[in-house]
Amino acid sequence: MRLILDAVVHSYDDLHALGPIDLEVDDGRIVAVVGPSGCGKSTLLAIAGGLIRPTAGRVAMAGDVPAGCLNPLTYVFQDFALLPWRSVAANVALPLEGRGLGRAERRARVADALDRTGLSDFADALPRQLSGGMRQRVGIARALAVNPAVLLMDEPLSALDAQTRDLLMDDLVALHGRAPFSALYVTHNLAEAVRLAHRVVVLSRRPGRVRDVVDIDIPIADRASTSADLAVITDRLWQSIRDEAATADRELANVRS
Repeated sequence: MRLILDAVVHSYDDLHALGPIDLEVDDGRIVAVVGPSGCGKSTLLAIAGGLIRPTAGRVAMAGDVPAGCLNPLTYVFQDFALLPWRSVAANVALPLEGRGLGRAERRARVADALDRTGLSDFADALPRQLSGGMRQRVGIARALAVNPAVLLMDEPLSALDAQTRDLLMDDLVALHGRAPFSALYVTHNLAEAVRLAHRVVVLSRRPGRVRDVVDIDIPIADRASTSADLAVITDRLWQSIRDEAATADRELANVRS
């Protein structure tokens, strides 16, 4: 399925925060959204997921729903959002409850999601027994269990240290290689966007509008061996947002003071 944002605009009272934005996520593709602080990245993701109604414009999906899809749009959160009293398997099973699925199908979906994320040996562990990277793997497995059409990923690696973030990026690359998924991926980390996305959309400072679009033709699985080419793309992205990022940072500092 394709996710389509058509002329999306959003305002908070008198504050024009976002848009107009035109953006599409094609089937099996990852689109990353980057930009300076306060440009509306998280607002855009919330609109895409139906958590916020846009002031103007529309969000639509086109194409066939994947077989076995229980929730076309599914979030992966920055803060993991796990229930601490439930095991890994029980956390992954949470979005399957109340869906009318038989016990065997629920178990099969959980087992498949755990296998795809390398968590099968940790099914009975509690979140407090896991590292941050492992907890985020649980969040990803929980999203995969409903077989979504599009993953909505809100800075999913930003709470992790650099080494763990690199390992999770490798995991996401492997996941996409096994079964390509679609994702709208919000991040402030340019290197992360370049490593994972087929297309990077750069937003301007508020009101956030599309300032640049960079398509990356290097296959995701091959990017670890093309670091020089990726560095050039990362530098282009930084040049696109550097001045506005500095201005946005000063604006935020003035608000805090």
